[in-house]
Amino acid sequence: MKIQALVCTLALAGCATPPPYAPPKIELPAAFKEQGVWQPAAAQATVPEAWWTLFNDPVLDELQTRLLADNQSLKSSLAQLASARASLASARASVLPSVGAGLSASRGNSASSEAGVRNSVQLSVDASWEIDLWGRLSLAVAGAGASLQASADDLAAARLSAQATLAQAYFTLRSSEAQAAVLERTVAAYARSLELTQRRHTAGVVSGADVAQAEVQLANAQAQWRDALASRAQTEHAIAVLVGAAPAAFSLPVAARLPEAPEAPVLLPSTLLERRPDIAAAERRVALAQAQIGVAQKAFFPSITLSASAGYAGSALAGLISAPHLFWSVGPALAATLFDGGARSAAVDQARANADQATATYRQAVLVALQEVEDNLVVAGNLRSTEELRRQALASAQRALAIAENQYRAGTVSYLDVVSAQSSVLSAETTLLNVRSQRLTALNTLLKNIGGRWAPV
Repeated sequence: MKIQALVCTLALAGCATPPPYAPPKIELPAAFKEQGVWQPAAAQATVPEAWWTLFNDPVLDELQTRLLADNQSLKSSLAQLASARASLASARASVLPSVGAGLSASRGNSASSEAGVRNSVQLSVDASWEIDLWGRLSLAVAGAGASLQASADDLAAARLSAQATLAQAYFTLRSSEAQAAVLERTVAAYARSLELTQRRHTAGVVSGADVAQAEVQLANAQAQWRDALASRAQTEHAIAVLVGAAPAAFSLPVAARLPEAPEAPVLLPSTLLERRPDIAAAERRVALAQAQIGVAQKAFFPSITLSASAGYAGSALAGLISAPHLFWSVGPALAATLFDGGARSAAVDQARANADQATATYRQAVLVALQEVEDNLVVAGNLRSTEELRRQALASAQRALAIAENQYRAGTVSYLDVVSAQSSVLSAETTLLNVRSQRLTALNTLLKNIGGRWAPV
């Protein structure tokens, strides 16, 4: 009967063992839908882990180095990783035997004893080991390992996000500088136009309305110029915080130009899944949830613990370590919960629900990643063509302004025509800068998605 009961128990344990873990299956397209609108570099080109180096900007490279060394948010994520590593070490320790030692001494008497006051000294060593017969402890260790890898992937994702945020802030800074330089030139041009109009008004050639229009236009340009300078200052403060510095102790020299947009290699959806740490973290949490199902199922089976104790006990410390004072014991212990009101069944159901949630979260992360790449592919591809059109529009606006200024000096058109032409040039220059900045933003996100890497811990 005992053998039959043991066989039955082992059979039930086998039935409760979850199948080997396999990542959730996801059907990936052969290529990105919007790949055709982008003119990629050679197919064999690769994106380096430090993808921002493709923008060929030494200042940005230096800032990225400072980010990794001093960003406080990354240091917080690193501490979380250390905590997960300690949890794994704790789970692994539960599989091994535990050994303890103790030395105690006491003096007292007992009402039932006629010996009076007695001394008692005891030196002992105790050991216990829970046998992982059902695999519960091994599943817990596997889950802790998955959790540790997920934390490592979270750190890599946080690092990628911070690097992309820094690159974007840097592009915004340079865009604000370029915008301020355009407005500064515009203010100087408007001031010359105002001076010319005032002279013509003094000579009686034009009315005071032309002078008023020139003054309004100059004041508006000056206000926009100051706004651009303020935006540049605020962005510089944000960059200071990203690299772990106080804004008052940080400054960047003004360059007033945007980096040139690089080309990007051909992208494959499978490559995206291999390199994005947020996707890897989501998949590891699926593995953790699956392991927790097994742990919950193993709670239905009894735990078997081997215990051993040995030592010496006597009335005095002198001569304690001798054969007459030796004691020892060894034996197994079996513990099982007979009734818990359905708590263990509820725990299994909860673990399965958590696994379903983790799986859905993983698949959603993949879909969002694919969407991000598709969005930035189409944006980057369209903005490349748009940038060329905006350059042509700026050149046409500049030619129209030159004609309007010559006609105004000749007295054949009113100053309103000059104002309109000047506004067109400023709008064309501003729009071109915005298009270039948007293109850099799209490329930054695109390269980040396939440039960063994560590694197993």
